[in-house]
Amino acid sequence: MCGIAGYISTNLITEQKLRQAALLMQHRGPDAGGFYFSENKAVGLAHRRLSILDLSTAANQPMFSADGRYCIVFNGEVYNFRELKNQLADKGASLKTTSDTEVILKLFIEKGSSCFAVMNGMFAFAIYDLQQQVLTLCRDHLGIKPLFLYQDEGTIIFASELKVIKSMMGNGLSVNRHAIPYFLHFGFIPAPLTIYDKTTKFPSAYYTQISVAKVLSLNGNGECVPFWKIENVIREVAVSNEVIAKKELKALLFDAVQKQLISDVPIGTFLSGGVDSSLVTAIAAELSGANKIKTFSIAIEDKKYNESKYALQVATHLQTEHHEFKVNEKEVLQLVHTFISTYDEPFADSSAFPAMMVSRLAKQHVTVALSGDGGDELFYGYGMYQWAKRLSSPYWQLIKDPLFSASRLLGSKYQRIGNMFGYQDKKNIISHIFSQEQYNFSEKELLQLLVTDKFNFAEINTLPATGRILSETERQSLWDLKYYLQDDLLTKVDRASMQYSLETRVPLLDYRLVEFACNLDEKLKIKHGDMKYLLKQVLYDYVPKEIFARPKRGFSIPLSRWLKTDLKYLLDLYTSEQVINKYNIVNFNIVNNLRQKYLKGTDYLFNKLWLIIVLHWWLEENNISNGG
Repeated sequence: MCGIAGYISTNLITEQKLRQAALLMQHRGPDAGGFYFSENKAVGLAHRRLSILDLSTAANQPMFSADGRYCIVFNGEVYNFRELKNQLADKGASLKTTSDTEVILKLFIEKGSSCFAVMNGMFAFAIYDLQQQVLTLCRDHLGIKPLFLYQDEGTIIFASELKVIKSMMGNGLSVNRHAIPYFLHFGFIPAPLTIYDKTTKFPSAYYTQISVAKVLSLNGNGECVPFWKIENVIREVAVSNEVIAKKELKALLFDAVQKQLISDVPIGTFLSGGVDSSLVTAIAAELSGANKIKTFSIAIEDKKYNESKYALQVATHLQTEHHEFKVNEKEVLQLVHTFISTYDEPFADSSAFPAMMVSRLAKQHVTVALSGDGGDELFYGYGMYQWAKRLSSPYWQLIKDPLFSASRLLGSKYQRIGNMFGYQDKKNIISHIFSQEQYNFSEKELLQLLVTDKFNFAEINTLPATGRILSETERQSLWDLKYYLQDDLLTKVDRASMQYSLETRVPLLDYRLVEFACNLDEKLKIKHGDMKYLLKQVLYDYVPKEIFARPKRGFSIPLSRWLKTDLKYLLDLYTSEQVINKYNIVNFNIVNNLRQKYLKGTDYLFNKLWLIIVLHWWLEENNISNGG
């Protein structure tokens, strides 16, 4: 796990700028750092290393091929590198390290871009061909590892974090106001957008090859090419035989976890006590045998948000080396001042705070942690999937308007539920369901809230054609995989863990498991109302079912209460008339009305206010003039 950055530029970006900017991602790789610069300084590569495999200096980066022609900077892990290494050895290749970095480089030299599809892992890397003067960028199948790209005439910059690009560009970046409605609707900025103009999130499962000569002569920057598409792996007929499906799922799970347990440094698992983290931990414990797996959970003092007792039950049953960190609210609140700088752009998922806390504490014992991310999206663990099915019914469509109107006359609980029926356009029902499940602004609300920014969510609600016609539930899940998972959940975990130099791995997002889940009959995902049915059947082979007989809760904090108490200063400052009118993005009267309703007891409005707070907090922290 590391941080990478680089550029192609005539004279806008200098060697010194890259060296200084690389220091900003030292947390991603505190163990070593290195650079490559072409003779004319038109090309530069930077690397920060967190040593995980082959701890020797021979595995440091940038790493060069034996003949000196190719140079690589790499962030992530390729879990099947040993099999790939054996294939190379069978063809006579000789490798000097035991790292996966060298395997990637050798494989690329032998097979070119065709090797990307067979690499099983989480990765973002750049390979520079010194002879042809071509830079290749690539990002993993699911977008687990971040990669940002700035493109303008005569300049290309790439980096693991936006702050690196911002540092190299100085005052040369402007706010992408087109991204703001998406943020207020989702709570994150979806790819390919970022908060900055001319800067994008590099697409997952894509690569590009950029000619230095073309960039410097202003003749183009290269096109992105897919090496894997999730829609292309969805087959015409879904797997519906439960016995066969469970057997295949278990085999894939064990192989994924086994590959991701490979490490030359201490490793453990995050254990919340929920289905996904418990399953990953159970399999890791089974594979570790007599060597007890280390598990980590946090116990927040607020009983409503404290599920540590369930994690302890699972850990006790599996006989893990369990570490429960008791955390008081003050400790979590101390992280607030680092929130904006950690996430680089407006990001409203408040579960980032406990994610940062557990990462900081786990780092005291391990350098690698496995998490359970991905299970909800792949096996239907969210209530929004049931809403997708419900709202697709002609009956509900017929009475949706009366239900929405009636809900306005009732209490806050019914108003919140009624918001599901208040969609603007049925074509955008996917993003509407998501936004209302998260208590964010709907399209209707944004039309009133935004002062000038125009938006159109049609494109982000348009999913590609697949091998079979998908149900509304399957479409909602596919949308989550493409957007919510990548740009919210994986972003949250990557920034939270890497802030403390901790590598987090996600076995449930092994691309083979993703392909399996996308071809599983949805009746095996929700059966008799039981969500994540098949995944649970595997789990119950190792952990008693009774432990999980409780309502699902997320990894969260009491934000609704805090915005009235400990964090009220954020509410007062960033929803003030002075700050709101300074940027002229949202209508102050509407914001003030929401604020007054919230303070008088309509608690579910807290997340809408949190969105407004985070947006203006980010603008203020980044010294943005009038939001532009």
